[in-house]
Amino acid sequence: MRLVDLLTSEAILPSLKANTKKQALQELSERAAEISGLPAREIFDALLQRERLGSTGIGNGIAIPHGKLARIKTIFGIFARLERPIEFDALDGAPVDLIFLLITPESSGADHLKALACAARVLRDPSVVATIRSTRDASALYSIIAETSKPHAA
Repeated sequence: MRLVDLLTSEAILPSLKANTKKQALQELSERAAEISGLPAREIFDALLQRERLGSTGIGNGIAIPHGKLARIKTIFGIFARLERPIEFDALDGAPVDLIFLLITPESSGADHLKALACAARVLRDPSVVATIRSTRDASALYSIIAETSKPHAA
């Protein structure tokens, strides 16, 4: 699985304005609703339900909020670069400025975990993250993600 396979160019938000974790999740839910055709409230509720189990802020300014929904057919993601970092209750206590939202079908099973691992792997690379943080253009961000998620030779 490649991260770029989970994104469309419309799923890249190069300068999301949000002051709180809740506001960021609401904005991302709105974009996910546009992409999926599902109600934004349904998506937002699934994300909040997951956040209640523990923050999806994985550290180093990165969060990977995710939710499973019965009415979607395929896994998809949304990538957002925040205009300024926000408190996200991350594991390391640092504010978050990069968010990869992941929505999967309720029946996705192991594919849900593979998609999460894929996002974490790409966003764990310090050089990729530095490039993303210095880029404000949606198409350039999409290209960076596409380039970094190419399969590596074994």
